Amino acid sequence: IMSLLRFGSVLLLFGCSLGAPRSFSVDYKNDCFRKDGEEFRYISGSIHYSRIPRVYWKDRLLKMYMAGLNALQMYIPWSFHEESPGRYNFSGDRDLGHFLQVAQDVGLLVILRPGPYICAEWDMGGLPAWLLNKKDIVLRTSDPDYLAAVDRWMGKLLSLMKPYLYQNGGPIITVQVENEYGSYFACDINYLRHLYKLFRSHLGNDVVLFTTDGPGISYIKCGTIKEVYATVDFGPGVDVTAAFEAQRQAEPHGPLVNSELYTGWLDHWGSPHFVLSSAIVAKALDKVLATGANVNMYMFIGGTTFGYWNGANDPYSPQPTSYDFDAPLTEAGDLTEKYFAIREVIRMYRKIPEGPVPPSTPKYAYGTVVMKKLQTISDALEKLSFSGPVKSEYPQTFIELNQAFGFVLYRTALPVDCSAPTPLSSPLNGVHDRAYVSVNGVAVGILERDKAITVNVTGKAGSQVDILVESMGRINYGHNINDFKGLVTNMTLGNETLKGWTMYSLNIDEAIRQGLLSETKPTASPQPAALSPPTFYKGSFIIPDCIPDLPQDTYIQLPKWRKGQIWINGFNLGRYWPSRGPQVTLFVPANILSTAAPNNVTVLELEEAPCSSGPCSVVFTATPILNATVQSDHKQHGRLFVRDGFL
Repeated sequence: IMSLLRFGSVLLLFGCSLGAPRSFSVDYKNDCFRKDGEEFRYISGSIHYSRIPRVYWKDRLLKMYMAGLNALQMYIPWSFHEESPGRYNFSGDRDLGHFLQVAQDVGLLVILRPGPYICAEWDMGGLPAWLLNKKDIVLRTSDPDYLAAVDRWMGKLLSLMKPYLYQNGGPIITVQVENEYGSYFACDINYLRHLYKLFRSHLGNDVVLFTTDGPGISYIKCGTIKEVYATVDFGPGVDVTAAFEAQRQAEPHGPLVNSELYTGWLDHWGSPHFVLSSAIVAKALDKVLATGANVNMYMFIGGTTFGYWNGANDPYSPQPTSYDFDAPLTEAGDLTEKYFAIREVIRMYRKIPEGPVPPSTPKYAYGTVVMKKLQTISDALEKLSFSGPVKSEYPQTFIELNQAFGFVLYRTALPVDCSAPTPLSSPLNGVHDRAYVSVNGVAVGILERDKAITVNVTGKAGSQVDILVESMGRINYGHNINDFKGLVTNMTLGNETLKGWTMYSLNIDEAIRQGLLSETKPTASPQPAALSPPTFYKGSFIIPDCIPDLPQDTYIQLPKWRKGQIWINGFNLGRYWPSRGPQVTLFVPANILSTAAPNNVTVLELEEAPCSSGPCSVVFTATPILNATVQSDHKQHGRLFVRDGFL
């Protein structure tokens, strides 16, 4: 009898799963999705876990749920988890399993976009830079070397994802195969078929696989295969009926889906911050929902591209650290007018959860922090270059030097006397992406991809020429995503090709984490110069532990500084470039701050710190500035929400 009772209790515990297994499918007859047999429509929002600290995942997801969303859409950047071949990282801010569990706990289903290519304004569209070790690799095609790497990565990733599928008790209802492939030049249908078989082999036959492409026949033609459900994406202002007619070319029956309804748009250094009104977004959402379609809003929260992870568009235009996107939740997760406007639209189509919406997180202005000068890059070379110098007749790329991101110092000597200004040039536009040139330690100019390929230099034969090259982020969209960094072609002095290079691969992040940089002895104040050699500065501040609720989020501003990189307590916060804009402040999440010890701020100023006229300082403020007025040098091609001609 006891065993029967125990068996009965087990049946009660698992009765739902035994009697009615969880299911999610496409109902072609009734033009809808079915979840556990019932008609289902998702209203979703995009969130990138890789741009939000783990400690804030629950806060952001709760705010999405309270807006009336029943799903989220997420990319997985391959490069974020496999920075070097075969070495995987799924811990801390990269803990995918934890993110998926939090989503499920909050009550959100998940639309998974695992790539392998994702775009997402992420360096190289999420593809790891080490793929470029094969120089002539053709990315996103049936190239055997590319496929071998994809198969290994997807074998690892998809096996981790399988327990989180809806059919297996998890939150994942659909999985995208590749990403907007119809916009890529290759149009390699065999590649898509290979991915389809790969996904099926790891995820099984029950999960709904889908593609996403622009609402045009040319995109649908190259981006879809019959085995995978085709969806479209389009922004406000597009004719909704016409857009969905494009989807119907590929899918005569089944649910209508807009996988990316844009709530804002991306920024570029040197262009105004993009703003899209709440009214326009709300109207567009209402139009899509009125058709009965499923929709995902891209982005619902953008977040921050910390470190070196930002991408760039072509012609070369890198994106800033902030990925605010003018989304319904700000970069820092704050509630906006757009958030509540969207919530009111959703309320007309489904029941909104009851209860208060989690508030915006408080911000604290920690004030001014005085910065002291440390060493220049050249002075600190031995501390920064863990691998030591590499000698070569001609310059090597970052990849050849086994470096993915950041900075490499290229050093050579003037082969002849240059008593008159002589052009030092990259005639084939081979500086990728920005280079800081000095002769015998004196800064002489800046070279920049597509913009400045020549600087004039003077000096005697044998003078040391240092060219610090900064990768500003790889192109993430289009046919030039195989974006090599460094000096990718030869340099000339006058008409002579420069030879005899010594190159230093720099691991600045590790040197800062280990506290290897030292302070320089004070010298007589130099005369103000247009440029200074790239130099480190350091300051610290204490957050009193007697004040409750600290630390809190903040923003760092660099008055009169020009361009560089910031680390706080060893965490690479990202790039600053207020002289070009539009972003002026950088978001500082509270989780990297401490009340138990002084907080260290390290700045690498690449052009000129404001120190010649007094102490340097940075300021911690409670208010972000993402929309500083700039003279735009970025040409946005075509219409709104267009990447290189793509809708």
